[in-house]
Amino acid sequence: MDSKTGGLSSDDKQRMAAAEIARRKVLMAYEQKEVDKATDFIKRQDKAIYSNTFSQPKSTFVPTQRQSSPSNVLGTSATPVLKTVSNEEWKKYHTAWQDYYQKYYSEYYMNAAKEYVAKQQVKQIREDAVKRDVAETYSGKTAAEIASSMSANSEQQERESDFKAKIQERAMEKAKKTSRRRKLTPIFAGIAVTLTILFLQYNRLIFAPIAAYVSPGDSPAEEISAVDPTVTLTKVSPENKLIIPKLNVDVPLNFGVGLDGVMDAMNRGVVHYRVNGASAYPGEVGNFVVMGHSAGDIYSSNQYKFIFSGLERLEVGDIMYVHYDSIRYTYKMVGSEIIWPTEVGKLVIDTDKPMMTLVTCWPLGTSQKRLLISAEQISPSTEDAAVQEEVEETEEDVELPQNEDTLFDRIRKWLFGDE
Repeated sequence: MDSKTGGLSSDDKQRMAAAEIARRKVLMAYEQKEVDKATDFIKRQDKAIYSNTFSQPKSTFVPTQRQSSPSNVLGTSATPVLKTVSNEEWKKYHTAWQDYYQKYYSEYYMNAAKEYVAKQQVKQIREDAVKRDVAETYSGKTAAEIASSMSANSEQQERESDFKAKIQERAMEKAKKTSRRRKLTPIFAGIAVTLTILFLQYNRLIFAPIAAYVSPGDSPAEEISAVDPTVTLTKVSPENKLIIPKLNVDVPLNFGVGLDGVMDAMNRGVVHYRVNGASAYPGEVGNFVVMGHSAGDIYSSNQYKFIFSGLERLEVGDIMYVHYDSIRYTYKMVGSEIIWPTEVGKLVIDTDKPMMTLVTCWPLGTSQKRLLISAEQISPSTEDAAVQEEVEETEEDVELPQNEDTLFDRIRKWLFGDE
């Protein structure tokens, strides 16, 4: 018997199944024995009849054989045979089976009782041990002390239970956070990659406006604002450069650069840009064109990438200087214009005075259009100024130089082999 559920245990069920199989085998064996006895009896009767009546032929009567079917484990005997079994023999069979059944279940219940008694003994031993430990713990203590100790133990157990619950709760919260973090990690990674690409591509949109309000060059202009612009033929150092006091620009000015070398030269400062109809040098009648960057990537090594970022701050009347061939040339702003990169013809000015035009990309951080700042020379005197020399015919599809290539522009040119 199962002590937990009160029903039969698996061992009990196995024993009952074995007993049932044994009972069926005993029944089949006993039945076969009885059938064999009845068959022998019928044969002896046939022989007696045959010996007494010689005139009659031998009996052809054959007793019906026992039919066996897989579905009937007890077997089925022929009706004429079963009728010959005596009541006394059936009583013996049933008595034998009852004895077997009684012995089996007597043994089964005896073992179950022994097992139950053993379990009860073990349980009692454990209870006695617990009581003995409790008695030893509280021996010599008063009822109040015992109650206080038991209360302390109860409080300790409650604290331990609360502590375990808190640990479990924290573990669950941490697991939930970890699960959410794992789900959000791909999203954050995608956002980080996207922001990084956007920064690499468009950081100039942020830093170019900032550079427009700080000194874009490495060295500030020195005492330029104190120079008297009416003084003619002022001797200066032989270093060629452009100076804009309002923007604190003091930058090297590169001359003698061809159209195909302008972009490289703008990494070393600003460039004298010459096209047909706008090829004058400082002091010559015509348009003296100076090209410079207004924006570039913050991680670019070009120290002059923001040199013209503040040109849009200039106003009519602002003064600027050019040092060329050891002479300082003074210019005053007279106007501004925004054009498309293909409108190179806008650089050709119909004038009888020496003029200067500063060119850079606009809006800040892009190369979409070009900003032109026009100024006329006010010093030295322009009365005896020479006329500009013409250059070779400029190609019709030429475009004004632009800022440094962006990240995607460089990748595209690398992939497709563009120059």
